[in-house]
Amino acid sequence: MMNQLLQNSYFQQLKMDSHLKYTDEDLIERFQNGDEQAYVELVNRYRDRLMNFVYRFTNDSEQSEDIVQDTLIKLYTHKHYYKKIAKFSTWIYTIAANYAKTELRKKKNRKTTNLSQMSSEEKDYDLPAVQPDTDKAIENEYLEKRIQAAINTLPLHFKTVIILRDIQELSYDEISNIAEVPLGTVKSRINRARIQLQKELKDIKKEKNY
Repeated sequence: MMNQLLQNSYFQQLKMDSHLKYTDEDLIERFQNGDEQAYVELVNRYRDRLMNFVYRFTNDSEQSEDIVQDTLIKLYTHKHYYKKIAKFSTWIYTIAANYAKTELRKKKNRKTTNLSQMSSEEKDYDLPAVQPDTDKAIENEYLEKRIQAAINTLPLHFKTVIILRDIQELSYDEISNIAEVPLGTVKSRINRARIQLQKELKDIKKEKNY
């Protein structure tokens, strides 16, 4: 009995290892043909990447987890919608981006309503200053929050392309397909987004130089 279990475990591991040799496109094709383990491997490859991608939109861990979960469920239920004319990464990021944009629009509507109900005193908020004796971990956390806050100031069409390019490191062609705009428009939006981010973060650069 024990030998049988060990044997099964060994062959299962071999099957897992074999999936590492497949491209994303190979895996989705195998999944479309009934290989459930190929789906597991795709989830393992993309869960963290999608989480990082979506969080940059929502700035909310719990909401990001829900969106990623919905994305992976759609991958499972709509696997046959994928066609090999596009990269798998383009397809899965498009699904996640659409979910994220929908949630952002909902959040924007809720925020507008909430702000209209606030007093002027409640609307004032200043970012805390970094003290000279702040250790490296806290400083990094502060910088990360500032960068995320700067990204959040971008219009949605700028935010989408800058996250895909500078954080997810996708190619211009992939971003063009995901955003559904011409390549020239993608490059223009990325450049303009970077300029806006530099303006938003110029005080950090001064602090570093000082």
